[in-house]
Amino acid sequence: MAAADLRDELSCSICLSVYTDPVSLPCSHNFCRGCIGGVLGTQEGSGAYSCPECRAEYRERPALPRNRTLGNIAERFLSAQPEPGETGILCTYCDSPVAAVKSCEQCETSLCDTHLHKHNKSVRHVLTEPTNSFMGKKCSTHSEFLKYYCCEDLVCVCVSCCLAGGHRGHRVELLSEASEKKKEKLRKVLEKLSPEREETERGAQRLQERRRDVAERAAGETERVTALFRDIREELEALEKRLLSDISRQKEEISLQLTELIQQLEIKKDELSGKIQHIEELCNMAAPLTVLQEQWESDGAADNEEEYDTEEDKDEEYDTEEDKDEEYDTEGADTEGRETEGIKVPAVGNLDVDRISETLLTGLAGIVTGIKGRIYGQEATDLVLDINTASDYVALSEDRKTASRSETALCYPHTPERFIEYAQVLSTRGFPSGRHYWEVEGSESGSWAVGAAYPSIEREGDKSGLGITIESWGLCKYHDNINMLHDSIETPVSPSCRRFRISLDYEAGHLSFYELSEPIRHLHTFTASFTEPLHPAFYVNGNGWVRICS
Repeated sequence: MAAADLRDELSCSICLSVYTDPVSLPCSHNFCRGCIGGVLGTQEGSGAYSCPECRAEYRERPALPRNRTLGNIAERFLSAQPEPGETGILCTYCDSPVAAVKSCEQCETSLCDTHLHKHNKSVRHVLTEPTNSFMGKKCSTHSEFLKYYCCEDLVCVCVSCCLAGGHRGHRVELLSEASEKKKEKLRKVLEKLSPEREETERGAQRLQERRRDVAERAAGETERVTALFRDIREELEALEKRLLSDISRQKEEISLQLTELIQQLEIKKDELSGKIQHIEELCNMAAPLTVLQEQWESDGAADNEEEYDTEEDKDEEYDTEEDKDEEYDTEGADTEGRETEGIKVPAVGNLDVDRISETLLTGLAGIVTGIKGRIYGQEATDLVLDINTASDYVALSEDRKTASRSETALCYPHTPERFIEYAQVLSTRGFPSGRHYWEVEGSESGSWAVGAAYPSIEREGDKSGLGITIESWGLCKYHDNINMLHDSIETPVSPSCRRFRISLDYEAGHLSFYELSEPIRHLHTFTASFTEPLHPAFYVNGNGWVRICS
């Protein structure tokens, strides 16, 4: 193998020099460690790494194991070669290795400084930078140097191609002239590409800024949501403790009452046990006289008989059945098991489950209300319609929460804010900053639109309609079709109900529309850089109406 061919085999395809510390990629292609390291460095952040030779891709930066065998061969080759100078091309005419400074295309030789002076004195050939390959500069058909450019076939040709070849009769130019013309065209292309590249760079910078803003906003939202759920857990734990404490207190109170009643019944049971024992003893006596005498002498027995001598006497103690119940009955008493085989058990109040449930629901409602305020910021609960902006064909309800179409002109006083062309109305309140939301409802029939608009929106003419220009955004119902509308661009949506939430994040430039179905469903979000306060806006037509629910 010739030295030049061996040098090509041992040359890095990146730096075109003999390998220095060669390393291998997984695809088996070899490069200088420094060369491939630089290439992989430029591919950082692009999502993938690739081989410069075969374009094989790797998701992670590939390891670079050293190719020791190839490194040893490259070192031996370099040690066996004389110093060729920077180009590595040697003078054709020198007996000893001397670096060439130029190559002659006609002679197909390379020349050092000495032979170059001699060559220039004898002939005037075209000289190029030192090279060992002249085949790319010759015609593949006639093996002559390419001197002309065929303007019709757009290829470089030799003299024979122009005189007797396939390009005879074609318009040709010298390579230098054709090259200058092409350079001029490239300069014009460059003039167009440079501003485009600058604009692309500015766009990339804006996207990078947007990415940073998104990252900062995500971090802020993460912190806010984390704090929100931490507070929710704390409030839920406090509510749980309050409810458990109430349940425990009720249990203790009822248990105390039951304990006292149990003690009273135990005393009564002991008294009854004594009477029973005494009576059993009398029953077991054999002497009649003793039994009869004991009956009258025993106060307990006499009292017992006097107390319940007959069934009628026992009933006389209670005038009615209600009087019997009132002896131990209390409000909310548990009457279950009040009588067991004729034994009366005093009634005791049970746990107040209704009060516990009410406390739970009230506490949860308070937590939810607080959460809503923190999620949506300042709520538009006092949102009302501005009669000074209402069209003469817009009728407002007494509370100024509902707008409907009037078939006759209402002849409102003339104001510069009043809509003329469209049956529209704005709210009295505008939002110049912050996060807000309001809820609205639209009719099943007729046409209507809800959304937001700048106060600078036109009040008459074709451009004053909600969603028609860049000054307004709307959710519009026309007959059976519902579309999101901004700057006359329609985006169809298909809500399943007619109640909506409109959410505004002014600083983020988001105006979002949600369908208040179960569950709530996002319909569309408009994105813009708001430059004026946004007023909730409404449009009605036919027998349509809209109502503010928040």
